[in-house]
Amino acid sequence: MSIKPGDKLPDLSLPASGGREVNLKSDYKGKKLVVYFYPKDNTPGCTLEGQEFTALYKQFGKAGADIVGVSKDSVKAHDNFCAKYGFPYSLLSDKEGELCEAFGAWIEKSMYGRKYMGIDRSTFLFDAKGVLKKEWRKVSAKGHAAAVLEAVKAL
Repeated sequence: MSIKPGDKLPDLSLPASGGREVNLKSDYKGKKLVVYFYPKDNTPGCTLEGQEFTALYKQFGKAGADIVGVSKDSVKAHDNFCAKYGFPYSLLSDKEGELCEAFGAWIEKSMYGRKYMGIDRSTFLFDAKGVLKKEWRKVSAKGHAAAVLEAVKAL
């Protein structure tokens, strides 16, 4: 099952970078929230995407939004990734894939004819009431954060 526009933010808690536990529903109550899923820390596309969100982070804040990134990497890997690139937002560790499943971001992929399961680079924008307003699937990392920022400003 996959979340779709009009659905509410799931009430899930996950371990996050910085050694904290983050609950999407309660920790971001009253704020617009961008939740982006990415395949793996320290890979070229994921690094580029994270850097672009970081470059626009203050503008997201001015527009009343916060950002969280999600992958199946460990908290330790997230901490190293954040330290290396200076990400100012939380990265959530979804080791069990509960959030990936809820968002429909865990999909079958294919590379060189081999099929496997992996995270679909995708982004979800929630309004201040926790309602999904826009989703992006099969995202190309370059320039994506700017497109998301424009949607945040339009809310």
